Amino acid sequence: MCVAHSGGPGIGWEYLRTPELEKRLTMVYVEPVGTGRSGRLPDAGDYTVATYANLLHHVVDHLGQPRVHLLGHSHGGFVAQQYALDHPDRLASLVLYDTSPVADGAFWSAAVAAMERFVARNVEVHPEVAGYTAALTTPLGPLDDDGATAVLRQIMPAYVFNYWGREGEFGPARRTLRMYAAPNRGEGAPFDVRAELSRVTVPTLVLAGEDDFICGPRWARLLVESMPAAALSVLKDTGHLGHVERPALFSAAVLGFLQEHGAPSA
Repeated sequence: MCVAHSGGPGIGWEYLRTPELEKRLTMVYVEPVGTGRSGRLPDAGDYTVATYANLLHHVVDHLGQPRVHLLGHSHGGFVAQQYALDHPDRLASLVLYDTSPVADGAFWSAAVAAMERFVARNVEVHPEVAGYTAALTTPLGPLDDDGATAVLRQIMPAYVFNYWGREGEFGPARRTLRMYAAPNRGEGAPFDVRAELSRVTVPTLVLAGEDDFICGPRWARLLVESMPAAALSVLKDTGHLGHVERPALFSAAVLGFLQEHGAPSA
């Protein structure tokens, strides 16, 4: 059983479905609070990593398994790290996928700079990308769900490697993305668990897209350097959505790792 927590905060879980993993594992996709048919918090300020990790624990308890494999993507990787710190005894292994141990000002400045480079490389042929940097830095909390979704779909090409070369594949996925605004109204200190990660001793796979502009190898290496049982796998010619861009490579990396740590083979 592998529990998967999607990113955002506020992105609908469906984008994270991975058919290749579903053939071999019981995949449990969490629909985070504030999204889809899950409940809404009465105080939007409570959408924090700590809240998500606490609610994830209720899901794990409900599943009735003594230990689960946990996969967290992007912001879901923040949640997975917090869960590993809070409940290490409930994990068989951990997959941290295109994520970071910190999301402070330096992290966001690096993401903006990378987006600016993406715009500069592509604006001549695709003039619509001129607005991507502004969209990336748009506060989503004040928007409604449709407005937040529009922003996410607008900048989606930056999240994959060679979007326009594979638009026939990526275009449909882009049109199904859904963002919910309320989770972006959370309050609290910027996420930063670098000083605590040495306590996470569960076997961990850190996956990063080589061309991921927001959570690329720089941040993956920070995770590996901080965690005593972590190994790094960098996916070439891949952005932030490796399970969509290179599904066979992504799934092979995850399945190979999980089989080493208790998941059955085919």
